[in-house]
Amino acid sequence: MNLTYFYLPGFFLGTVKFLFSHWTIHLTAASMDVQLNFLEIFIPPTAGAIFTMAIFYFASETLMNRAVRKKQEAILKAEELGIPIKIKKKFTFANKKIVQIKMKLGVYGVLMLAPLFLSIPLGSVICAKFYRHHKKTFPIMVGVISAYSALMASIIVLFAQ
Repeated sequence: MNLTYFYLPGFFLGTVKFLFSHWTIHLTAASMDVQLNFLEIFIPPTAGAIFTMAIFYFASETLMNRAVRKKQEAILKAEELGIPIKIKKKFTFANKKIVQIKMKLGVYGVLMLAPLFLSIPLGSVICAKFYRHHKKTFPIMVGVISAYSALMASIIVLFAQ
């Protein structure tokens, strides 16, 4: 069986929903009676996650500036047309929770939890927004993702096969 059936979906799942990607690869392979080894479960989602993390982490400042600029343009256009503007709340429930997590867990807690439980792109942008000034932010994110990936791949290889 051609392993690209597992590598490409694993890579793409790792780019967005990293938390479930290892199990999805394993269950897909098991349904096809294919047994994958540690590296075949570890590498595709980890590579996808790191690839996406790098793109969104290093482009986050540009993305945030673009969002602010587009919002300002929309407000100006609405004012010119005389359309009433409903300004969104900045202190939403989700934003409050993110700031609470930031305050309670600190830099390492956010760097560990954001990419895993949100999504890789959103977690990367949040980590960059709060901790871009720390030189070790991106390496810590890569380390956390790699460690989690190794843990999941080990669990799958040891217990699920």
